[in-house]
Amino acid sequence: MAVSRFNNRVIIDNNNNSYALSDILKRRGISYIEQFNTANLNYPEISQIANLDVRTEVWTVGTKYFKLAKDYYGSEEYWWIIAWYNLKPLETDFKPGDVVYIPTPLQDILSIYGLL
Repeated sequence: MAVSRFNNRVIIDNNNNSYALSDILKRRGISYIEQFNTANLNYPEISQIANLDVRTEVWTVGTKYFKLAKDYYGSEEYWWIIAWYNLKPLETDFKPGDVVYIPTPLQDILSIYGLL
């Protein structure tokens, strides 16, 4: 099983009625939803980046985070590492021809993010 970005995250009860879902929740007899608290992942420091082997790929039509994660980390579940490292949370933030940086080895980047 892959190390999850949800490790060490607290599940909170959210009963804020300002959500558009509040009517749906009422119809279902639910007064709150459970959700993970906001992640606190810091971008690696320069000294940490210096110890990584950062690979590059050129973004093309059809490039997907999950495909890159499968190729470089052996699991699609680590797509978010590539998104976070590139500071581009959405694949649509890339244009064909952009360079994508893939930090390796996986264990080192997970350690930097405090997930090991």
